[in-house]
Amino acid sequence: MFIDIHVHTRMIPAMIRKGKQAYPTPEQLLERYDELGIERAVVMTGVNPECVLQPQSNEESIEIYKRWPERFIPFCNVDPRAINNSFNAPLGELIGYYKEQGCKGVGEVTINLPFNHPMVENLFKYCQELQMPLTFHVATTIGGTYGLYDKPGLPLLEGALRKFPGLIFLAHSQPFWAEIGSLDTIGSRDGYPSGPVKEEGAVPKLMRKYPNLHGDLSAGSGYNAINRDLEFGCRFLEEFQDRLYFGTDICAPDTNTPLVGLLKNLVATDKISKECFKKISRGNAKKLFGIK
Repeated sequence: MFIDIHVHTRMIPAMIRKGKQAYPTPEQLLERYDELGIERAVVMTGVNPECVLQPQSNEESIEIYKRWPERFIPFCNVDPRAINNSFNAPLGELIGYYKEQGCKGVGEVTINLPFNHPMVENLFKYCQELQMPLTFHVATTIGGTYGLYDKPGLPLLEGALRKFPGLIFLAHSQPFWAEIGSLDTIGSRDGYPSGPVKEEGAVPKLMRKYPNLHGDLSAGSGYNAINRDLEFGCRFLEEFQDRLYFGTDICAPDTNTPLVGLLKNLVATDKISKECFKKISRGNAKKLFGIK
């Protein structure tokens, strides 16, 4: 069975968005998980207003965990502007409190500020001190979107990886996974590049250089990164098998989950090793969160 590194759920669904129920309930999610063979999942808490119409409380994610402790793993989320909107806000008080309540990491961080903004670095500092892995979304612009801003080539992310070597960064989103290969156009950062990987991009280069960079393969972005060029994708999975994680990023009851079938097919056809499949599907998550 799989362990999902990235999912969204709410006890009471949010308002209808784009014609769909915004976020599945835990009951709806567990019904799908039983069909897909997913044992448990990491619940991302949505607090940054850039990304959610109705912010979610950390307490709700913790309550979901308490009701289904064998199925859910809670992540807390702390907006870097919290407490006093300052670069030296004592965010560790909040993160430490939620760690004591059972939270295993921080995320999904979607605030639309640069990776090197002082308030963002303050968040990173406390996550590192408290040994709380952090899941982030990347943005290509400031304004009109969500996610931590970076330039092509991900130089600001590299600066954070270098400055906070003790913090595990769980990387996610189109602008991150688009750079598994070199970019054909700058505009392709925000989409799903297709076709063969002609030249390695920033992602494999950064993963070789920084052991604290881990890959969240959830959503269409992670699936596309592997599936667009399966020969390259399989080499990537094998090389970084100790730092990659299966995920879905389910945001509505019927969100598609193509990575399930892809990984099963790759191991069944011997395109990736059984050991690689076991690590990515659940082993790495068990190790990261201390699951027996």
